[in-house]
Amino acid sequence: MPEISRFFGIVIRMHLSDHVPPHFHAHYGSTWAKVRLEPVGVLKSNLPPRALRLVVEWANLHERELLECWRLIRLNEAPLPIAPLE
Repeated sequence: MPEISRFFGIVIRMHLSDHVPPHFHAHYGSTWAKVRLEPVGVLKSNLPPRALRLVVEWANLHERELLECWRLIRLNEAPLPIAPLE
């Protein structure tokens, strides 16, 4: 599962052969979230509230880039890295 970004201990990844709808996975320690793209929204999560807010904020800032990563993944190509939240 390629890593797309990392910030504040949160790791953002997309699975190479994942299913629709377009989404990504965020991991923070032993917690995780699955976040939909277009529009950005939480599908499932057990992330702490603060970490989840950071993930959603980051996703809203990078929605277009995330959709491009999803397109590349669907073509079995490596996704491009996306700048972390600062």
